[in-house]
Amino acid sequence: MAGFERRDLRADVAAVREAYAPDSVVLDAAADFETVPPEAAEELGLLVDRLDPAAYPTEWLPEDAPAQLRRYAGSDFTIGMPGDGTVVWTRQTVPPTVLVKQRAEGTPEDFLGFLLAEAFVEVWLDVPEHFLPFFGEAYRDLDAATPLGPNETYQLAAALFDAWVGLEAREEFRAWDDPDADAVDAADAAGGPPPAATHRRTATTPRSTPRGSTRASDSSTASTTSRRRSPPARCRSRRRRSTPAPR
Repeated sequence: MAGFERRDLRADVAAVREAYAPDSVVLDAAADFETVPPEAAEELGLLVDRLDPAAYPTEWLPEDAPAQLRRYAGSDFTIGMPGDGTVVWTRQTVPPTVLVKQRAEGTPEDFLGFLLAEAFVEVWLDVPEHFLPFFGEAYRDLDAATPLGPNETYQLAAALFDAWVGLEAREEFRAWDDPDADAVDAADAAGGPPPAATHRRTATTPRSTPRGSTRASDSSTASTTSRRRSPPARCRSRRRRSTPAPR
């Protein structure tokens, strides 16, 4: 992987960044990736103030959890996981970083603008960047509650988490005062947040999945009132929300 370059944002997308994640660093990746290789992660450290790797208890994982999920839970600096989209973001850097993968080449500008806007909104919403800190120890309960193998359970957890994040972002997008913004038009064209891909993934969720058994702990909540600034009028939400935070 060759490295990263700072990305120039068009005016409407830059306005969303300024409103929701003004400190974020937006970079183009020179290659596609599922997980950023260690050597590239070191290069990323030269473009931000510092790295802040996350780690999670291995007790959250079933015995047969996929190797990449175990690596993510460990002490290695891990950005990106299988199933992530064209644009990924992380708070494992200070300030947060938004990465645009090479596969974005050829993506319609309006839709790519929506993906970037969605990333900025998700950073602002303070949602976890992966399903593992969202589910926490309940991930083992999800694994036990389904007849699926480890890889299929991973995909199910990712789909459920993506759907929840999409619903959180949907409310924010719908509350924008400027419905004619290009990024919002692109979101509508894609079926509205969550993206159409999320709808496809949740549509294939096994019917045997027990309802109500996949929620993250209700005790893991944090008020969004600590956000540093409110969006400008063209992107302003009509109300604030409380969202589960990483454990």
